Amino acid sequence: MNLQRAYALLAMFYTVLLAVGVLAVVMGGGTPLSLLQLAIGAVSVIGLWGYLLGRQVMSWRTWRPFAGVLAIGIAANLWLVFTTSPTSAELTWLLANVIFTSLPALLLFRYGDRDQDLWASPAELEGGRALNALLERRRELQVEKREESSRPASVNVFREGDHYRACVVRGQGDAEERFEQRFRRPATLAGFIETFTCIEVRDFVAKYRDEPDTA
Repeated sequence: MNLQRAYALLAMFYTVLLAVGVLAVVMGGGTPLSLLQLAIGAVSVIGLWGYLLGRQVMSWRTWRPFAGVLAIGIAANLWLVFTTSPTSAELTWLLANVIFTSLPALLLFRYGDRDQDLWASPAELEGGRALNALLERRRELQVEKREESSRPASVNVFREGDHYRACVVRGQGDAEERFEQRFRRPATLAGFIETFTCIEVRDFVAKYRDEPDTA
């Protein structure tokens, strides 16, 4: 069994659990707590299917805070296990909740990582391919841009093994700021440059398209 099939079985398993929970609430009426748990379970299942299929569901900004909510729930259940005297049925419920919540929390935390192609726009994917092609020819790319309509900026881009690093200088004088970021995916690098500076990927392409290789 490959990893993709295992994730598919996991998503189906949690979908079935959610359906059983909904059926139990419909037949027994349920409580406000059970309704809250079903709502959290429904969001978890949606996220798991998005992660499995490599599709954008809601926003990447949603999933890591949501995974944090799941982690808080796990911690609360463990706290109840060790600080109270639950009955056998309550202990079974608490431990089952911890077990069945841990894996979705981990996967949804990974799903919320912005540095993945699945969260990149078509323009970012195209820009990432262009930057990667240039970095296969040169060790370093550097573009400086000064426009009256925006703050001046310069960006140096490097490829370091399987990662990409962007060093940014933005503004001038007392307002100058310097920062750098590392990325695994070139599409995320392209999005970062165009979001935080006045420089675009096409500026790199225009500068280095006809220059000789130095890599």
